[in-house]
Amino acid sequence: MPRLAVLVVALAACHPRDTAAPAAPPPLDLTGAWTAAETQPIVDKTQRVTLAPDLAHLTDGERATVAKLREVGEIFQQLYEDQRHPQAGAARVALATSGREDLQTLYRLFQGPIAIDLDNQRVAFVPVDPVQPGKTVYPWQITKAEVDAFLAAHPETREALLAPRTVVRRADTAAQDLAALDRHPALDTLHPGLRAQLAAPGDLYAVPYSVAYADALVRAQGLLFEAAALVADDDAELAGYLRNRGRDLLADDYESGDAAWVTATFRHLNVQLGSYETYDDELYGSKTFFACSVLARRPAESEALAAALTGLQALEDALPYAHHKRVRERIPVGVYDVIADYGQARGGNTATILPNEAYLAQRYGRTILLRGNIMRNPDLFSRSEGVWGAAIAAPHAAELSSDGAFYRTLWHEVGHYLGVDATQDGRALALALEDAADLFEELKADLVALFVGKPLHASGYYDDAGLRAVYASGILRVLQNNPPRRDQPYNTMQLMQWNFFLERGLLRFADGVLAIDYARYHDTVSALLALVLELQHAGDKPAADAFITKYTTWDEALHGVVAQHIREQQRYRYTLFEYADVTVP
Repeated sequence: MPRLAVLVVALAACHPRDTAAPAAPPPLDLTGAWTAAETQPIVDKTQRVTLAPDLAHLTDGERATVAKLREVGEIFQQLYEDQRHPQAGAARVALATSGREDLQTLYRLFQGPIAIDLDNQRVAFVPVDPVQPGKTVYPWQITKAEVDAFLAAHPETREALLAPRTVVRRADTAAQDLAALDRHPALDTLHPGLRAQLAAPGDLYAVPYSVAYADALVRAQGLLFEAAALVADDDAELAGYLRNRGRDLLADDYESGDAAWVTATFRHLNVQLGSYETYDDELYGSKTFFACSVLARRPAESEALAAALTGLQALEDALPYAHHKRVRERIPVGVYDVIADYGQARGGNTATILPNEAYLAQRYGRTILLRGNIMRNPDLFSRSEGVWGAAIAAPHAAELSSDGAFYRTLWHEVGHYLGVDATQDGRALALALEDAADLFEELKADLVALFVGKPLHASGYYDDAGLRAVYASGILRVLQNNPPRRDQPYNTMQLMQWNFFLERGLLRFADGVLAIDYARYHDTVSALLALVLELQHAGDKPAADAFITKYTTWDEALHGVVAQHIREQQRYRYTLFEYADVTVP
């Protein structure tokens, strides 16, 4: 039988109706959970935002597809929670019948049983183990020293153990992975040789996500094939992408789906689907976590933005480093309304640029998804205005705008596409910089967004007020209301910018607030960007760590005063997003 026919038959054997659903975990004993008095301070500081975009333009087939995609999203939501904590499932089951709406709110808000309290500390609000840096994509409670020692003794395992879509296991779990292969014969076809490896595993071994999460991903694959069938007559390219992505989930190779995604022209819908981002891996920064965003395209804004997004090679060549690369002059960009977000994409995510793997970006480019109904939400922007008024000197009061934030975010995403994408000796940044890789990548993107402001202004892309608004948004971005934890890459790199801006005189602290010297803006950003690009290119982990340490000092007499002003005016500290139902024909 030809190989393609074998694959089709094997995939058909994986239809979710043929697979017994995994047993639910036993419920957690909630004795010792937070009391209502303990949960109330967080509940009181939580703003609920419902996203309910107008979907009247969708066809019946598209509406039915959205419903299927939301079923996939719910699978990914549980996978994400389970990736982050081994007792998430037990807590989920217990809370569902607990009658404790406050605890259910916290679980939904924090996507698991670990809260981030008002002092920015991670605390379990139900009786579960403390969070671990490797989450459950490594053996629970394993140390980096143990993994490093194993890798030193078995260097041939490094690529598999640190691959973005493998779970690291101990030898005594191999039987459950073999059982997954028995339940789903397609996985044997898609991962030749894996069964033999599992028969004689090392002390640590790697298993593909499709095997580690076999039952869930097989169900997701079946739903994606059903979604593709529903939308095929209305949007053949979307249907093709969904079929490719369904196969990707079982093969753990995203090239076919990413190629279809990035190069297609979809009609009304788009969907980010898979495991891409590594922010939750605090051990090595290499493991990806599941996310799903179901999006409705804003055609007029998308087309206008795409037409204006030109000249990327000239911007790449202008960056302050000597190792320039060739980039595609145009990359797909769209403005969307979020219909629903799941997993790592949930929580006010404003924009995305994917895929992340450098070889895929070089072959097919990347796609930018801007979430318009989050970025331009007036309630969310009013919170930004409150922070600005509390922290920044009065003469700058009128400089912040939602447009400034929108365009800074757009060029932040483009910033991921530009600049260094591998070390000077050819290593992936994630492997070279490990847990610091995401921090430096986000720092680079932030700085590129600000650096290109000057040439874009010179070209007429920004007028004077537009550039000033982007620059103001860049200052708002760095302000913190608590000292960040090192495991928070965004907050940490924002504090680093704050300190560098103070050091270079772009920001000045006086009378409890910050003043901005815009004449120093471009040169300051350029200087910091040059340092970041050089550190990425060198791939020197100790040097990167030393740089982080240097620029993450927190002075209560300065940072603490500004943070206190921010906290005092904040009505809300957290946002809980809810999503409207979609009527299915």
